[in-house]
This record gives sequence, structure tokens and C-alpha cells, in this order.
Amino acid sequence: DLKKKFEYKKSVSFNETLILKSNYRPFITQFWYAEKILNDVLTQNHYDTFGVNLDKENKLILIQGIGIDRPWHCLSSKYLPHLQITPNGQFVPIYRYDAAGNRVENITDWALEQFRAHYKTEDISKESIFCYIYAVLHNPAYRQKYELNLKREFPRIPFYSNFGQWAAWGKELMDLHIGYETIEPYPLVRKDIKPKEGKPKVPNLLSALEPSNPLLENTDEYTFVPKAKLKADKEQGLIMIDDLTTLMGVPVEAWGYKLGNRCALEWVLDQYKEGKPSDPTIAERFNTYRFADYKEFVIDLLMRVCRVSVETMRIVDAMKD
Repeated sequence: DLKKKFEYKKSVSFNETLILKSNYRPFITQFWYAEKILNDVLTQNHYDTFGVNLDKENKLILIQGIGIDRPWHCLSSKYLPHLQITPNGQFVPIYRYDAAGNRVENITDWALEQFRAHYKTEDISKESIFCYIYAVLHNPAYRQKYELNLKREFPRIPFYSNFGQWAAWGKELMDLHIGYETIEPYPLVRKDIKPKEGKPKVPNLLSALEPSNPLLENTDEYTFVPKAKLKADKEQGLIMIDDLTTLMGVPVEAWGYKLGNRCALEWVLDQYKEGKPSDPTIAERFNTYRFADYKEFVIDLLMRVCRVSVETMRIVDAMKD
């Protein structure tokens, strides 16, 4: 499609305001350039969700596509998500935006009346319904009972007793999953060993690019680059960061919060591993990623995602009672 647009002489001008954050994978954000010509699958649905400049506030429930042979899961986000953040993913937003930029509630008045009539109370809002839905989609009993249906069709939502409790669980889950970047880190124990004498040091690129980053306050301008590991030992409750650093004390329940075939912590570890691109030109000229430059950020992220995982499992376990 991009080659066709080039042949048709479609032009693109750089616009810094189009550099936006997106959710690339679970608990992984990346910057992307929100120019429609350069994005293959941007549709009107995306603009209806985030406005004409794709920068409006919203909350989404992300679910995987139909026919995916993987454990069913969902996630919430405030950013425009990558198609594969959940396999062949779909999302439903709490709001839509019209052409004039006006915000419209995405849950219909009809749906609101169905909930109020069933529970015989007017004390139900559209936002509480959205939270209720998110909680129901996390219920282990729901996922087990409707396992085959979830692979074949869009989720259907039952009426559970105690609407308020389910809505409260859903709000807590959504706050955790959307606010993971600022949640209090879980107090994992960090163990560092000193590098051997005589090891060569190289410039610390991230400290040069982000001198005001509080995570880099004690980072040297030049640093020894240990070999990245980014491996987990679930039995021992360890995360091996590199040759020098290990995180200890990961609670057993943290590994239980799974999104598909991986737990949340494993998604973070996988996304920050080093790898060499197969294209020789890209590998030689543009492969500038080095884990050591992001080490402190990743450690901080792992501790926050560990907190999210533990709290998520606490809520999910409460649903079983």
C-alpha cells in the first residue's frame, strides 16, 4: 500500500505533534507516528475513538480476535493499541468522538436501561457498566464456562448478582492496568555485583539523551556494558537482568497473571531483549538498541508490573469466593 501511495505521488510532511504514545504489547509503550499515509490499518474507527488528531482521552477494553487458538484474555489501555497487543485484536472504547470533536458516550441509553431495570436501581452509570464488563471478562468461571464461545464470537455479558461489587473490581482492575506506569513499585530485592577490573567502558547513550531522568541520577557518563539476560526463574522467584544484576523476591502469584501464553512480567522481559535484525542494512546502520541504555527503566517497569500482577491476582482470586 505504501508503494502505491508513492506511485500516486502522495506527499507527507513531518509534523512533530503526530508523535504519540501507543501500547505495542502488554505493558509496553512505544512512540509511533500518527500519519495515516504511513499506517496501513488506520480506520475511521480509530479516529472515532481518539479524535481527528488521534490524541483525545479514552479508555479501551482490548480483546483478542475471533478464532484465535490461545488462552482468551483481555486488557485495558488509554493509548491506541497495536493490532497484535491481543492476537488479531479488537477493542471497545468507553467514548467516541464526532467530527466536531464532541465526546459521545459509547454505552447506549438502551443498555443503561437494561442494567437499571434488571437490578431495579437508578444508581448505575454508564461508566460503572464499563467497569462491570471488565470485571466479568476477568472472572475465571466466566472464561471457563464460555471458553468455546469466546473463540467463536464477540463476548456476551451476563447479569451477576451484586453489581456494585463487580463494578468496583472492574474499576480497580482498570486503574491498575491503565495506570501501571505510575503505580507504586513492588519491593523486589536488587542484588548487584561489581564488574571485573579492566572491562572496557562505553558511553551511556540514555544518560546523554535524558539527563533529567530521575532513574538515571546515579548513572555514570561511561559505563561497562554487561551481557543482557532478561530471564526468569519462577521457582526461585528471580529475574536475571544481566551479568551484574538480579531481582529477587518475585511472589508466586505474580507469575499467575497471564495474557495469552505469557505472564505480564514475561511480556516485559521479551520486549527488551537484544536481537540483530535480519536485514543487513538495518543491522549495520540502524540497529542502535542496547539494553544497557534502558536497564534502570526496565528494572523500574518490572517492579511496577510485578505490583500490577500481584494486585490483579488478588482481585481475580476474590471473584472465586
